[in-house]
Amino acid sequence: MWKRLLAVLLIVPLVDAVFLVVVADFLSWPVTVLLVVLTALLGTLFVRAEGRHTIRRFQRALSEGRAPTDELLDGGFLIAAGALLLTPGLVTDAIGFLFVLPPSRYALRGLLKRFVIRPYVEKKTDGFVSGNVYTYGFPNGEDESGDTVDIGSDSYDVHEGEGS
Repeated sequence: MWKRLLAVLLIVPLVDAVFLVVVADFLSWPVTVLLVVLTALLGTLFVRAEGRHTIRRFQRALSEGRAPTDELLDGGFLIAAGALLLTPGLVTDAIGFLFVLPPSRYALRGLLKRFVIRPYVEKKTDGFVSGNVYTYGFPNGEDESGDTVDIGSDSYDVHEGEGS
């Protein structure tokens, strides 16, 4: 894993530098420098606005008693986006804008959950967290009073009118 991370950390600046040279040959050096500065400024404004929105969502989740997991992941993406957008280069700016814009960030968050977080949690808990955990009722689908409990749904209350 560390070798892959090191390879990415070495390849991205190289690709960024080559792309800057190609763009500068096409547009001219002053226009390319202006473009890099402009993307950094616009990116900073976007990160700031999305950061405020994410903080409000974080506070709302806490006040509702929910775990702010999506908001924490968004905050991580926004921190990475800020670093990428302040790094001079058009490739890092493009990646940074992907992290800032909500539609792409939500898609990336879903991929991160599916391919990084869930396998990590399953490995650390031996599948306990994502496996079959009975939070209410009995495994045969009935509670103590004989009422049937739908174990497969997100609703854990037995009686109608109660629950989510």
